[in-house]
Amino acid sequence: MLRIVVCIKQVPETQEVRLDPVTHTLKREGIAAIINPFDLYALEEGLRVKDAHGGTVTLLTMGPPQAEAALREALGFGADAAVLLSDQAFAGADTWATALTLARAIKKLGGADLIFCGKQAIDGDTAQVGPMLATILTMPYVAWARKLTWSEDGNLTVERLLDHGYDAVETSLPALVTVVKEINDPRVPSFKAKLKAKKEAIPVWGLADLNLSAREVGLSGSFTQVVKVFPPPARGTPEIWTGAPEELAARLWRRLKEQSQAQL
Repeated sequence: MLRIVVCIKQVPETQEVRLDPVTHTLKREGIAAIINPFDLYALEEGLRVKDAHGGTVTLLTMGPPQAEAALREALGFGADAAVLLSDQAFAGADTWATALTLARAIKKLGGADLIFCGKQAIDGDTAQVGPMLATILTMPYVAWARKLTWSEDGNLTVERLLDHGYDAVETSLPALVTVVKEINDPRVPSFKAKLKAKKEAIPVWGLADLNLSAREVGLSGSFTQVVKVFPPPARGTPEIWTGAPEELAARLWRRLKEQSQAQL
């Protein structure tokens, strides 16, 4: 029976990211929160593997107490269990400290045969937690998965989405896979499943439960820190050209040639 873990994250439902001026961490107060969209595809794929091959799907997230709402929503899709990692000591964690905390939680769960993550979170866009998690757990990982197929010997073949097509790699289990939105279409949770999810017991694990020290997690355990978030500077006034394709092509060529000569 496969032990499947799906890592999800609750993220702000906005592109207007604000930082705390003191801690330089994301300010989440007063901002509506959602499940990271890419994580919904990860959850759906975990559920499809369970439906096809048997097993259990356990949800895992790290965040403040309100992240429990994300777990309950995800349970409504059909997951079997969920665990919330929440402790003030975890606040301000970078990708490494987050991955380390998740890894300890997975070990406490007894390990996993298959771990699914979304390719990245929309608030940080680093795409680092999944690969770091696999590295800490010393298991192979495949990123940017768009399709999974299984061989008769139980190995997993993953098609990875690339800029110009895809390639396919094979891995044995246990393994970690990060998925892109092209992999599936998430199901619609049933009303009955939503009601059941509201009553599910969700354990909360903190620092002591994971046998970690305060210096390994949160800001203290982070190797990186965001000090500033800002939009890129404007690139100048845009121009709109109209005319026949041949005239526009010649005009564009002259402009590119002028700019190239000016840089020499």
